[in-house]
Formats: sequence, C-alpha cells, structure tokens
Amino acid sequence: MKRPAALLLALAAAGPAACAGTRDAIPVYGYAVVHAYPHDTNAYTEGLFYLDGHLYESTGQVGASTVRKVDLATGKVLQQADTPWPDYGEGSVAWQDKLIQLTWRNHEGFVYDLATLKPLARFAYPGEGWALTTDGSYLYMSDGTPVIRRLDPNTLQQVGSIHVTADGKPLENINELEWVKGQLFANVWLTTHIARIDPASGKVVGWIELGGLVPKADSLGDPVNDVLNGIAYDAKHDRLFVTGKCWPKLYEIRLTGPARER
Repeated sequence: MKRPAALLLALAAAGPAACAGTRDAIPVYGYAVVHAYPHDTNAYTEGLFYLDGHLYESTGQVGASTVRKVDLATGKVLQQADTPWPDYGEGSVAWQDKLIQLTWRNHEGFVYDLATLKPLARFAYPGEGWALTTDGSYLYMSDGTPVIRRLDPNTLQQVGSIHVTADGKPLENINELEWVKGQLFANVWLTTHIARIDPASGKVVGWIELGGLVPKADSLGDPVNDVLNGIAYDAKHDRLFVTGKCWPKLYEIRLTGPARER
C-alpha cells in the first residue's frame, strides 16, 4: 500500500536520519518489551486504539477492510463490521458513542455505533485519509503529507492544521496517530520508527526506534509489511501498544530514554 517495497528498504535502512536533516538534533528513544500479545496475521493494520479494556482496529485492502473490536489478551475478534466495497479502510478513532473510520482515496469516511459497530453515516473530505486520533477535544487526521488536520469531532470539518517538521524539514508520510501525554505519536510510513510531535509547534521532538520488533521477512513474505503501523495508548494504566501490518504479535512496550537522559 502507498509506496513500493524498494523505497521501504531504503528508508528502513536509513533510520530516523531519512526523515530529518541530522539525527543528532532529535533524541532517539529505545524500548523494552513488557508483554507480547497475539495479533491476527490477516489484519492489514491501518488504525489502532485502546478503549475500556479492548483494542479497536481498522484494517485495509479493498474487499478486506474492516473495523473490529479485539480482545487484547487473545487477539480474538469480538465484533467486526466490513468496510463497504470498494473503499480501502484506513485509520479510526472513537468519539463519544461512535467510531469514525477513514478511507484511503475514496474521499469519504464512515461513522459506526461504537457499541454495536452498526454503520450510521458517511462523511466527505478532500484528499487522502490515513489516520485519526483525538486529544479529547479535537480529532487529528493524517493524509500522508506533512500536514496534520485538526477536525471538529461533531461536524468532522477541518478547523485547523499542524505543519510537522523534523530538523526544520517537512516530515512526509505521517501515518497512524495516537495522542500520548500531550504529544502526537505518529508512525512514519515505510520506516521502523515513531515520531513524537509537539502539537503546538509541529516539531518532531523525539524518535522512537522500533526496528528490533519487525518480524523476520520470511514470516510475512512481503517486505512492505516489515514496517510498524499501529499505535494504541491506555492512558489509565500508562500502557503503550504497537504492531504492524499482518504481524503475528502486538507489543506492549516501555520507552527508554536517549543515552544522555539515562
């Protein structure tokens, strides 16, 4: 999806420096795995969030796109709704009693009842849709460009924007989003790292390098899947979860600080 495998391999090898002018200017965080959970290897993960003890995941691919409620411990799908064909499902977020899902290039999204995943409505937007998250007041939407849109959660209309830069350069390929302790965490498509974005300035204030979590290539059979996509945060228990497209595991991780901060 979105970019060829050749570019994936080049960017993944380059690491955070591929997205910024100099790696030294932005601290790079590591991680420790707290727990590994099962993940559906048929789930082409586009969106992920945690709510009230469960994971909610939206998946991509035409004809296979879904929104689903998932048991964290077992990876079992508890509820599921198929995204209408021929739309390609993308990111999702909960707002009050609804679940909102984007599609990639169809310029429309879907609203579902959060409790039942019953479809309720459609809405339109210009450009591509990649990911959604919320800070509790607004929704934030990525579209693959360096600009994150701020949306009114009730009208789903754009009311602002964040221009994201890393070392003064626009950050392309901003993908899955999660609001974590006042920052926007963002997967960067075709890489193995997460950008920590200050929403006030748009600056990347940290990278989280997670290349060590990527499954062996032969387990996935497709190098395009050898990237992270999926960030969820349990604010009540301060738990951070990450996964990737069709990965066999979803990981709870604890961040470790840059060397100078340890």
